[in-house]
Order: sequence, then C-alpha cells, then structure tokens
Amino acid sequence: MKGFVAVIRRDLLLALRRPGDALSVLLFFALATALFPLGVGPEPSLLRTMAPGVLWVTAVFASMLSLNRLFAADHADGTLEQLLLAPEPLATIVLAKTVAHWLVSGLPLVLLAPLLGLLFDLPGDAIGVLAASLLLGTPVLSLVGAIGGALTLGLRGGGVLVSLLVLPLQVPVLVFGAGAVGAQASGLGADAHLLLLGGLLAFAAVLAPWATAAALRIALD
Repeated sequence: MKGFVAVIRRDLLLALRRPGDALSVLLFFALATALFPLGVGPEPSLLRTMAPGVLWVTAVFASMLSLNRLFAADHADGTLEQLLLAPEPLATIVLAKTVAHWLVSGLPLVLLAPLLGLLFDLPGDAIGVLAASLLLGTPVLSLVGAIGGALTLGLRGGGVLVSLLVLPLQVPVLVFGAGAVGAQASGLGADAHLLLLGGLLAFAAVLAPWATAAALRIALD
C-alpha cells in the first residue's frame, strides 16, 4: 500500500505543476455541454429529453483528452522503465496511476455535472442520479482508457488511436449512464442502471490494471 499511495501522491503533485492539462478537460466538458442549450433553444421539455445523452457524451469525449498523457510523460523521461523494476506488482502501480488520473480529470467532471444539469432544467432527483452515474462510470472510463493509452504508448498519432481503441469499449458505460438519468427523469427509477454501472466498475477494476500492465510490457519490449 505504501507504493500505491506514493504513486498516487507523485502523480497528483505532477498534475498540480501542470494545471492546464486538467483545466482543459474541465473547460471542454463545460463549454461543449453549455453550447447545446444555446443551439437548440430554451424549450424545457426538449432540454430535459436530450440532457442525459449530451452530458454523458461530452463526459466521454472529455475523458479521452488526457488519456494519451497517462503514461507518455513517464515514458519520455525513463520513469516508466524504473517502475517496471519496482518491487510492487506493475498492476498495482497502474491502478495507482489510474486512480490519480481519475482524481485529476474524472472527479472534477462529477462535481461540475450537477451545475450543468441545471442548464437542461433537470429535476433534483435526476441531477442526483447524474452525479451518481458519473461517479460510478468515470472511473471505468479511466480504467479502460489506460489500456488504450498503454497499447499506443510511443506511437505517432497515439491520441487518435486511443480514441479508436477505447470508444467501442466505453459504449456500455455511456448507455447505462445516460439510461440511468433518463429513467429517473421519466419516473422509472435508475436502480438497475446504477447496479450495472457498479458491476462494470468492479469488472474493470479487477481486470483492467492487469491488461494495462501487460500492454505496457509489450510496448516497452
């Protein structure tokens, strides 16, 4: 656990020295979401209908902006090779780096989403479900995205390749996340969707670090 916490602390300190990376993700999410009410007009029923899909699609694309930087800096300065030689399992280090990535780029989206939900005239209970679905879903986006970031490590045009690799894998998270908000807004209840998101999170937390570690070893061979 000491190595796990140390990697998280290190990555958070590095992120604080480069606040522009996290700020760009947050600004993209806020601006892209805020443009939709301006474009479609102030019709409340239309805004409430489109809100779940818009908020979740912009969250997925915002999370992709920083995926290619998840391992790139450590690869460039040789830190990644040293992490491979550490006594801690590489999967543990990968999980720690993914947690730090989510704290920097995923958690701010969760905190900002309720404010953006007000732009779409979402009721209070739907806004609560929106925050809960993002709290469960955005870690899955980071875990799955880490696999794509490792597979494209050191490749030219890696940012585009990451998007092509991970987007199909993130579709279930998008469907269940937007479905939870839509079901709650329509009065059907969001429990089933949130349970499915929780299952996806548990599945990704167990398997994604090992898959990412294997991809890193392949990329560095």
